Amino acid sequence: MAKPARAAISPDLFPVHEHTLPNGLRVRLMPDHAVPTVSYYTFFRVGSRNERPGITGIAHLFEHMMFNGAAKYGPKEFDRVLESHGGYSNAYTSNDVTAYYEDFSSSALEKVIDLESDRMRSLAITPETLKQEREVVKEERRLRTDNDILGMLDEQLGATLYLAHPYRWPVIGWMGDIERISREDCLAFFRTYYAPNNATLFVCGDFDSDVALTLIRSHYGDIPSGPDAPEVPAYEPPQKGERRAQVRYPAQAAAVAMGWHAPKASDPLTPVMDVLQYALSAGEGALLTKRLVYQDELAVNVMVDYGWRIDPGAFSVYLELKPGVDPKKAEVVVEKVLQGVAEKGLASADLERAKNLLRSRALRELATHNGRAHAYGNAEVFMGDWRLALKMIDHYQAVTNAQVKAAAKSLFAEGAKNVVTLVPS
Repeated sequence: MAKPARAAISPDLFPVHEHTLPNGLRVRLMPDHAVPTVSYYTFFRVGSRNERPGITGIAHLFEHMMFNGAAKYGPKEFDRVLESHGGYSNAYTSNDVTAYYEDFSSSALEKVIDLESDRMRSLAITPETLKQEREVVKEERRLRTDNDILGMLDEQLGATLYLAHPYRWPVIGWMGDIERISREDCLAFFRTYYAPNNATLFVCGDFDSDVALTLIRSHYGDIPSGPDAPEVPAYEPPQKGERRAQVRYPAQAAAVAMGWHAPKASDPLTPVMDVLQYALSAGEGALLTKRLVYQDELAVNVMVDYGWRIDPGAFSVYLELKPGVDPKKAEVVVEKVLQGVAEKGLASADLERAKNLLRSRALRELATHNGRAHAYGNAEVFMGDWRLALKMIDHYQAVTNAQVKAAAKSLFAEGAKNVVTLVPS
C-alpha cells in the first residue's frame, strides 16, 4: 500500500509580523496564545568570523560581558531580576552569530524588554568586569579545549582545513589573544557589533503584537545605530592535496578527526548535506556508527558535523577509538563507507530514515516557543529569510538518492581530505 503524502507545513500556522525600527533594529513577532509563555531571542550578526588576529575570542568574551550590568540594571542584576519574574536566560556564540534568549511567563514581557534594551544601550565595560570575565573564559578554554580530546582535535582540524579564512581560529579564541584583549578593543567591538542595526529580535509566545511592538519601540527606539560592520575577508584558496596534522596528549586511546570543505548554509545543496550527515551518524542505525562501533568494534563514539555557516564551512567526522586501535585502520574503514556512498548512494531505507529524523527534529523545534524563535532566527541569519525554516522540511523530503550520491562524490574527492590524529603520549 502506498504511503499517504505528507502535508506541507502551512505558514499560516505560524504568523510572523515583520518590522524595522528607524535605528535599524529588525523585529520579528510570532504571537501564539496556546501557552502563556514567551521566548525572546536577540540575534547579533557577529561571531568569530568577524574577529582578526590579536583579538580572537572577543565575540565569545562578549557573551560573558553582557551579563555584568548596564546603566539601569547593575552587575549581576540581569539574572536576579529575570529569575524573580520566573524567567530563565542563556546565550551562545558560534563562528557566525551570537544569540541571547529568555524564556518567561508572558506577564514579564515588558520587564524582559527593559532588561535587554538596557544592556544593548549602555553595557558596563569596566576594567574590573573585563578582568573577571577574561579569567572565566581562560578557565573555560582550559577545560573544553586544552584538556579535552575532542576540543583539541576540533581546534587543530579548523587550523588544518583553513589557511586564510577566519574560520581557521577557534570560537573561544587563542589563549594569548584572550589575555591581551583590551577595554578599548571591547568598546570598539560593542559600538560596531552590538548596535541595533546589527541585531534582530525574534519574539514568540503569548502576547499582543501591537502592544509588544509599542514596548519595543519605546525601549529600543532611542538607541543609536552603529557603524557598518567591516567586510569579512572570506576568501579561502582551493585545497591542492590532502593535509595531515598530529596532536600528542596523555590519553588512554587514540582519536581521529577528518574534515572536508563543504557548502555554505544558503547553498541549494544544504538539505542534501543535512541528509548525508544524518544518514552517517544520527542514532544507533547510522552507517558509520553501525560499522565502527558495533560491527568492527573500533570506536566507542562516532560523530559527524555539518553545521550551517554563512561562508563555505566543513563536513567533519570525529572518532573516539577503543584503546589499542590503530587510527589508520579506523580511517580506512571510514573511507570505505564514504566512498561507498559516493559510488552507490544510500540504500532506500537509510535515505528514508535520515529524512524522517530531520523532519522529526524540525517539527519538535517548531512545537515550542523557544524552538520556533530559534529556528526562524537561524534561517534568517544563515539563509537570509526566516520563511525557509518551514520550507526546509519539504526540501528534506525532496532529496533524492542521486543527489546524495553526487554530493558525496564531490565532497569526498581525492585530495580533499584533512586528517588530525590524536596520539596517546
